[in-house]
Amino acid sequence: MGEEGEPKNSSKAISSDDSTKWIAAMQEEVESLLKNKTWELVKLLEGKRVISCKWIFKRKEGTPGVESIRNKARFVVRGFDQEEGIDFNEVFSPVVRHTSILILLALVALYDLELEQLDVKTAFHHGNLEEEIYIQQPEGFVVPGKEDHVCCLKKSLYGLKQSQRQWYKRFDSFMVGHGYSRSSYDNCVHFRKTFDGSFIYLLLYVDDMLIVARDKSLVNKLKAQLSSEFDMKDLGFAKKILGMEINRDRQAGKLFLSQKKYVLKMLDKFGMRDCKTVSTPIAAHFKLSSDQCPKLDEDKRRMSHVRIQMQLEVSCMLWYVPGLI
Repeated sequence: MGEEGEPKNSSKAISSDDSTKWIAAMQEEVESLLKNKTWELVKLLEGKRVISCKWIFKRKEGTPGVESIRNKARFVVRGFDQEEGIDFNEVFSPVVRHTSILILLALVALYDLELEQLDVKTAFHHGNLEEEIYIQQPEGFVVPGKEDHVCCLKKSLYGLKQSQRQWYKRFDSFMVGHGYSRSSYDNCVHFRKTFDGSFIYLLLYVDDMLIVARDKSLVNKLKAQLSSEFDMKDLGFAKKILGMEINRDRQAGKLFLSQKKYVLKMLDKFGMRDCKTVSTPIAAHFKLSSDQCPKLDEDKRRMSHVRIQMQLEVSCMLWYVPGLI
């Protein structure tokens, strides 16, 4: 068993105490793949190679206020079996910059904008493949009578080196086709000017989306358009993004970000939850003495106005947000 009792393979999953949930998760994954027409069962042609696959099992933290922990099974390709130039070429895919997220969240608080969140179910399965790739049938779900067949992929799968790139290309094409422009400063920020001169924004981080706009009806319209094309999960008001919890007080015009759960998780991981705290942020090997104190009156006056503080330097980009600033 892996982290937090996660099975390392399908055999351990179906023999574990939580087997019912793991089997249901595997069935859900296969049904999603078949519904999406991810592959076509064929007999392997002479000279063609088959890429191996495996099941990955994870216990994922659910959406705050919606669900706690859920069992997730993912059928993935062993990407290390792929050969460059044959099974893949370009693999780079952008994700939204953290600075873009922070800027939009600041504008949400400043102008009292709508902030909604969406999640794409099995996002990588929506990408169209450009290469001819054959994989094994999912372990435990081999079609009776076709045991000698393999899966010829039509859509990308998790684990493929080009899967994230193909998903982004499909999504970007969809947004541009619906009248949205791509920011020249951040390829994962799409926006469109509305009839009243304001703007609607969509930020994409792999399969997580934030939608920002003045008008709730515009947000709902974009949600409907996305749901008609992709298998979406509407999370409503944004509560969490990239491990940061979002707490908002609309009446006070304030928005707070917290990574408390992430920090506590890291402390638990390294056995530091009960570590000894210190009142000053300084390394133990630094030695301070009275000889370092200011001696001239001018230095004393200057130091009396200097605060001892920790500074977190954040590299921010200058970004003009049309219609908002």
